[in-house]
Amino acid sequence: MGLAIIRRELQTASLGDALHPVLDRVYRGRNVVSVDDLDTRVNALCHYENLKGIGQAAAILQTAIAEQQRVVIVGDFDADGATSTAVCMLGLRQMGLENISYLVPNRFDFGYGLSPEIVDVACDDGAQVILTVDNGIACLEGVNRAKSRGATVVVTDHHLPGAELPAADAIVNPNQPDCGFMSKNLAGVGVAFYLMLAVRARLQQDNWFEQHGSAPPNLAELLDIVAVGTVADVVVLDKNNRILVHQGLQRIRAGRCRPGIRALLEVAGRPSENIGASDLGFVVGPRLNAAGRLDDMALGIECLLCEDSMQARYMATELDRLNQQRRTIESEMKEEAEAAIAAVSVNASSLPAGLVVYQKDFHQGVIGIVAGRIKDKYKRPTIAFAHQDDETIKGSARSINGVHIRDVLEEVNIRQPGLIPKFGGHAMAAGLSLPLTSLTVFQQTFDDVVATHLEKVGDSQHIVTDGELDVDEVSLSVARLLKQAVPFGQGFEAPAFDGIFEIANQRLLKEKHLKLALRLDSGEEVDAIAFNVDTSVWPNYQTRYVQLVYQLDVNAFRGQETVQLMVQEIAPYEN
Repeated sequence: MGLAIIRRELQTASLGDALHPVLDRVYRGRNVVSVDDLDTRVNALCHYENLKGIGQAAAILQTAIAEQQRVVIVGDFDADGATSTAVCMLGLRQMGLENISYLVPNRFDFGYGLSPEIVDVACDDGAQVILTVDNGIACLEGVNRAKSRGATVVVTDHHLPGAELPAADAIVNPNQPDCGFMSKNLAGVGVAFYLMLAVRARLQQDNWFEQHGSAPPNLAELLDIVAVGTVADVVVLDKNNRILVHQGLQRIRAGRCRPGIRALLEVAGRPSENIGASDLGFVVGPRLNAAGRLDDMALGIECLLCEDSMQARYMATELDRLNQQRRTIESEMKEEAEAAIAAVSVNASSLPAGLVVYQKDFHQGVIGIVAGRIKDKYKRPTIAFAHQDDETIKGSARSINGVHIRDVLEEVNIRQPGLIPKFGGHAMAAGLSLPLTSLTVFQQTFDDVVATHLEKVGDSQHIVTDGELDVDEVSLSVARLLKQAVPFGQGFEAPAFDGIFEIANQRLLKEKHLKLALRLDSGEEVDAIAFNVDTSVWPNYQTRYVQLVYQLDVNAFRGQETVQLMVQEIAPYEN
């Protein structure tokens, strides 16, 4: 039985002869109707003035700069939070603010966001202005505590708001009611970057830089950080986000990126001149995230802020070590979670519509990754829960295309009022807290709600591809072309192709990865690799042909570049 493949339909006319046929097909398969949609110039970005609340927020920070008020940034413990914090720290310093620091709530001590407890830490540190990044839209109690202590509060966030907004002095969030900003998919770091643009504009209008004998900062220098946070947070790469990511990638490839980003790529063995958007998500992002998941996110932020290459390399090495530790923990948790799922149902086809796994000894910092891995394996929305305290468990949810996970949680809470004390998130990811005693009721209600959503999106087991490539298109030149194309990511998926290939050679690497040499119709051979295969099936010396879903990649080894197929799905094929 082969793979269940659906090929993208091309419903628009060719975008023109200037594009390579493969690129033309790929873009049209993603509903690009005009070459204007592929414009990645900075001046094609949406203007900051359309963000509701950004004028008030910029005015508050302008006053803070002019009066050298004490500003404390309250961030979040993931890559989006780290990059958002770094963008504001660097941007505000470059605009003359000296009295500035940041706090990242340790997830084990303070939980998520602007809690009353973290507000007290900030105010005890003398905060006059509290600036949240990548959080705050759901922190009603924290904002109230800050106001009661005399602090001015600016909330910048991108998560979906609840029924009530916090009583902040300014809120910048493209998803708040009545915000006319065209791109609702900004990551937290995108919102932070736009706020820096607005602050600089206000200072320029008042001749601040001229009066103080300095030039306005070139905020484009922050776009490498913006690109990392945008890709790592898996937000939809609409046109605006594609511009932000493209511009950041161009800086990194040209060697004009932050020392910390360069160091993170170096410790991972990735040459910066050849990286693509996926490298930001799979190489840089996880290493930044590892600090917040296992230790202290400040290490990731300091790596981004660092100006010294040697010091940045030291911090990147430590982040790499934490990431390896995170992988070990994640692997152990994934095995336990899959065992828990197997105990629910022997047959994957009869699994619940929504998967819920809980183990008391799960590590809070890694449950999101575990949920994502299980979601990928079973193609179902998944929540992994970990122990928070004697009464409460903490969950991290990951979803599939077509099932908006935050909306699902809201519907669960409507069906069972008060069941979920705290939740938030967006379409593909969310977080929540739950009384342990409510887990069984939650599990059943979650399954029921997800089932109704799955009925609307249909069969999620099919693999969507961009079709087959001709023999001459399975080439290094096309792989390079795709690598340098408009950034791909969530909602603008990276090109994936399918095809039948003859196996010339096959072997296992590190006892879990399958290395293939495939013979093309031309007689040439091309390398392919499939990670973490089922070793009870592969290598398979009984089959001569294989059906693949794959991506074209550039493999650099000892100064030589070759094309390589990165296998996403694999099945034996009987000719």
